[in-house]
Amino acid sequence: MVIKHNEEFNRGYNSICELKSQMQMEIGVIKLIKDEQYLNDNMLERAVLLIEGKVTFTYNNTSKTVERLSCFDENPICLHLPKGMKFEIVAVSDSELIYQGVENDTAFEPVLFDKSDTVSDVFGKDTLKNTSIRTVRTILDDDTAPHSNMVMGEVINHPGKWSSYPPHSHVQPEVYYYKFLPETGFGFSLIDEQAYKIEHQSASLIHGNVVHPQCSAPGYAMYYVWMIPHTKEKRWLKDRIFDPKHTWLLDENPKIWPDNK
Repeated sequence: MVIKHNEEFNRGYNSICELKSQMQMEIGVIKLIKDEQYLNDNMLERAVLLIEGKVTFTYNNTSKTVERLSCFDENPICLHLPKGMKFEIVAVSDSELIYQGVENDTAFEPVLFDKSDTVSDVFGKDTLKNTSIRTVRTILDDDTAPHSNMVMGEVINHPGKWSSYPPHSHVQPEVYYYKFLPETGFGFSLIDEQAYKIEHQSASLIHGNVVHPQCSAPGYAMYYVWMIPHTKEKRWLKDRIFDPKHTWLLDENPKIWPDNK
């Protein structure tokens, strides 16, 4: 399912999905204007990712001011906290953040992941004529936070290209939140057998065991945050189940038209 939000978000917290939904995560967009404040002490493990703007995070007797001018060009900044730990966000400039919460009783120290803590990898380069080239940044997973019950990262879907490709699934649900550059851009998300048009500030809610490839229109870069819960059934360990119809694309040198003549 795709949720479209073609108008401006309300100031403060804007819900995308609830904890008790099939997504098993509490996710929302936080929009703040200069000097506005947001407080949270929910009894959930939480991650708050700065998409754009300048904010001061205050948590655990610590205050840090961080700035991100472009989610397309700069690595992420993300605050990760255990359940019940109070935090405050004060906007130094107009800002947008995304919030992810999951159930987790494990105690751990809060971490502010800065731009230098995340590596940008380029996937799909020099394969399939670069038609699925994309930039992938993983913030939280079993490698960086084995105590966590969530996964969070970002993808820059290059203009006119594909990502989440070849088509694959995993047992855990997943949520994507999209931004486009320019904002008039669009793309398509294939969830199982249903194609959805995605636009600036859309969100895709993807059930477990469902394939979910996607593409952006030529001329438009597509950014999205991807969020997965580690479930009781299985932790997400970078495992992907590729659609057997398309596994030939994973061959070292697959022959595709017109080179297959």
